[in-house]
Amino acid sequence: MGFRRPLAFFLLIAVPIALALSAPPPKPAAKPAPAASSSAPASSASTAAPASASSAAQEAFAELEAVPAKPGDPKAGQAKAAACAACHGMDGNSTDAQYPELAGQSEQYIVTQLMRFKSGVRSNAIMAGMAAPLSPQDMHDIGAYFAEQKPLPGVADEASVELGQKLFREGDPARDVPACMACHGPDGRGNPGARYPQLAGQHADYVQKQLQAWHDGQTWGTDPHAQIMPTIAQRLSEAEIAAVSSYVEGLHTAPYPGNAAASAPAPSAAPASSAPAGSGR
Repeated sequence: MGFRRPLAFFLLIAVPIALALSAPPPKPAAKPAPAASSSAPASSASTAAPASASSAAQEAFAELEAVPAKPGDPKAGQAKAAACAACHGMDGNSTDAQYPELAGQSEQYIVTQLMRFKSGVRSNAIMAGMAAPLSPQDMHDIGAYFAEQKPLPGVADEASVELGQKLFREGDPARDVPACMACHGPDGRGNPGARYPQLAGQHADYVQKQLQAWHDGQTWGTDPHAQIMPTIAQRLSEAEIAAVSSYVEGLHTAPYPGNAAASAPAPSAAPASSAPAGSGR
């Protein structure tokens, strides 16, 4: 998951590649299976890839992941990230809800999404072009730069907080819906090692579109990691998707009483009754 302002991030799939199989003369050639297509609507983040494309794209993704790279250099990444500023903001705090917040997002997650875009397992016309010339080292440098930026807090729709908070903190065991915080952390900061993205402060509109796309059958690859969110999102209603998306945008780390410099691990949603879900920073 990820949630609106104030997290690919993130977000890309491939075109189908048919493998023609021919049999010896005495035997008739096997008929290729028809390519599967997705009816999921296109979004600003990504569109669904036909199932027949997944094999070649997944291979390309695996090859990118296998390329040795050093830990990212934030200074080098700053220069390389200049092209990202138009949509995501120079510091990763985008002002347009259709583009995800990258500030504070983990290097590992950003690298993974850029590799998905470049390989084609995650499809997006804009990001495919942006990722195409990048080497794995470039991706690490860009990811390291954005990881060091400070995300701005967002706000949550007060009417959505109760339901959104329940899903985020408790999930719904009866429907095998895990709590979001089990993977993304109680404060929504994610889990870099497991490549679970930061959701706190992410644009609610962006998160909602991604969850809805997963709900409708979109995937970002065939590897086990890419199958996690589609499986969960398909168990959520539209109202639940909207509520949890709004809730994560309002997540932020609250300071300890009497110590503004320190931050407590307990997050809180910032309801704004006078503002709609995902409004303002």
